[in-house]
Amino acid sequence: MIKKVTLTVTSLIGLLAATGFAADKTYIFGIVAKSNNNPVFQAAKTGAEDQAKKISQESGATVKVDWRTPNEEDPQKQVQAIEQLVNEGASGIAVSCSDANKLTDAINSAVSKGVPVVCFDSDAPKSKRFAVFGTDDIDCGHKVMEELAKQMGGKGVVAILAGNQNAPNLQKRVKGVKEQAKNYPDIKILDTFYHKETPQDAAAEVETVMQAHPEITGWAMIGGWPLFTDNALKFAPGTVKVVAVDALPAQLGYLRSGHVQVLLAQQVYEWGTMSVQMLYDKVANHKTPPTAFVKGELIPVTKDNVDEYAKNWDKWLPKR
Repeated sequence: MIKKVTLTVTSLIGLLAATGFAADKTYIFGIVAKSNNNPVFQAAKTGAEDQAKKISQESGATVKVDWRTPNEEDPQKQVQAIEQLVNEGASGIAVSCSDANKLTDAINSAVSKGVPVVCFDSDAPKSKRFAVFGTDDIDCGHKVMEELAKQMGGKGVVAILAGNQNAPNLQKRVKGVKEQAKNYPDIKILDTFYHKETPQDAAAEVETVMQAHPEITGWAMIGGWPLFTDNALKFAPGTVKVVAVDALPAQLGYLRSGHVQVLLAQQVYEWGTMSVQMLYDKVANHKTPPTAFVKGELIPVTKDNVDEYAKNWDKWLPKR
């Protein structure tokens, strides 16, 4: 007598996986960062490609990264990249939003067509993306002020360098700096200074402010803009304490010279690794993070560990 065997769809999938057929699956994840010419996004690209290789080796599936980042920041080009990735059958998309308002509809359209989306670095919080990996900006402001207060011995006059006045993430960082400063009654926040986000404009703003306010003894730089150019800080090393966000190669010389005491590095390589991992978990295993916001901790870089940290950039940046 022949025994009849009934397989459900679920059990059939499990049987195929057990016999190795699932390993033939290919996943293509589109990555749309802000700009190709920014080292932080080159580090993210390296992270994404490394993670794709790692998952491929561990799972037996084929995981590929399709890098669709414009050379210069351009939210409209990001929108077009997302639309093209959807039309070409991408398994998932990760995006760092240059303009959340302009990208929200494109993200929602992708999701409605069955393509999951995550954000990294810069969020579109009103969109249907299922998760975001990045810096907690209020906490970032807290840490900038906390580190600066330590360097200043809890007293002095602080200026905040804040970039684009209309950027929501920078507004939150400024708020965090001011909140933390309340814990130090002998520290006075002079003012917040905004500027175009170019190294030259930022450096010029610092110089102008220092000439007008020689009483400043500390700078809380919620971005590292002036440190991307040489000789931006005209004061003698250590006479004014500086804590800044990011630790790009161009910034590290200021630690070595003593002009900057602490850099708070964002997890730029992990922008790539975490994006690919979250997308893979979503499409292959139907898993999402416990919370929509996945926090990347800031890494303090000082004169003591700058040389060790610098080795990361040798691995993260493409060889020229």
